[in-house]
Amino acid sequence: MNKLSVVIPALNEEDSIESVMARVLSTRPDLDAIGFQDLELIIVDDGSTDRTPELVQATDGARLISHRTNGGYGAALKTGFAAATGNWVGFLDADGTYPPEFLPSLCGAALAQDADIVIGSRMAGAKSEMPFVRRVGNVMFANLVSLISARRITDSASGMRVFKKSILERIYPLPDGLNLTPVMSTRALHERLNMIEVPIPYSERAGRSKLNVMRDGVRFAQSIVWTALAYNPVRPLGLIGLAAIAVTLLVGVWLIVQRLQGVTTLTPFGVFALFTAVVLGVAGVSLFSLGATFNYLVSLFYRQPIRQGLFGKPVFRTPVDRHFWWVGLVGITTGIILGIRSLVLGAQGWPMDRQWFWMLVGAMSAIIGLQLLISWFIMRVLEQLSQRDKLVEKDMRRNGHASRHVGA
Repeated sequence: MNKLSVVIPALNEEDSIESVMARVLSTRPDLDAIGFQDLELIIVDDGSTDRTPELVQATDGARLISHRTNGGYGAALKTGFAAATGNWVGFLDADGTYPPEFLPSLCGAALAQDADIVIGSRMAGAKSEMPFVRRVGNVMFANLVSLISARRITDSASGMRVFKKSILERIYPLPDGLNLTPVMSTRALHERLNMIEVPIPYSERAGRSKLNVMRDGVRFAQSIVWTALAYNPVRPLGLIGLAAIAVTLLVGVWLIVQRLQGVTTLTPFGVFALFTAVVLGVAGVSLFSLGATFNYLVSLFYRQPIRQGLFGKPVFRTPVDRHFWWVGLVGITTGIILGIRSLVLGAQGWPMDRQWFWMLVGAMSAIIGLQLLISWFIMRVLEQLSQRDKLVEKDMRRNGHASRHVGA
């Protein structure tokens, strides 16, 4: 039997809470028709100073849980999740912005598509009264989550969802603030849960919004990035690193073209471009290798296979980091050869304006090669550590088999 527990966090929502509760409770027949025979409504009062608790207590079919002090949106939701007795949990806001009438639609989609989480998407085409600034922000957050998780989502911060209660162990810990929803989305995507979206309309809230666009927007973005770094660090760090390397290559091509045209003296802009290319080249390789190294640390911590694939799935048969050793040696060797070449040509009287470019390329090559070689050594050690338990178990099974053979 399927049972849905609907959790509503509330802080000073006396203007709308009665209406929202009545609308949730009115969905019983529709929920029963799709296989949800029981509905539980939990209101978590997060330290209200108005009549919100009294209004909830006066409503038949609603269960009140009260925080003595304000703990935050996420804290209120997690209190409700812990108290929920249903095998499915849903939540929405108490301000009337999300339509409770769509709870059966979300639950129906969950059963039909065997989903772990169903998000009511405000950005998927349904009628929306969301302010323009918040709409832009939600588009940015959704694209950020999609970029760093390699899976498409349209509304990462939606506050109306239905999910299996059994997945909480996989998506916890979650923050206590308003950033709970984007972190939940990011964790669910990286945990490879089956998360789907159902379009819902969105209404203008009753009363004053508690969301601060700038402060909470920055918090949302930080939470998304930090959460992703805890799962697949090479993706965000690797993408930044590749972008930096791409700029370096563009500047390098430009400099080569200049040299072929006989230009040996750089303008102030050229000097700045060269400085930028050197810094970004070294930083880009460092960030990429750092991300790959962190993936081994994450694997070691979670005791899970190492995540491979910068673009959501492996591009090459062999992980790129396996080639760091020989690429690093090539880089170091190239740097040494160019350095010796410049020394020999300088001793023969060649002017510096004909050599500085190759000396710079040699220095960059040697530094980047050394960085890759060091990263390769670190990753191989971490790989050995991550496989230790598996190898011990294998050897123990072999010893046990040998003992039985001798006894026979």
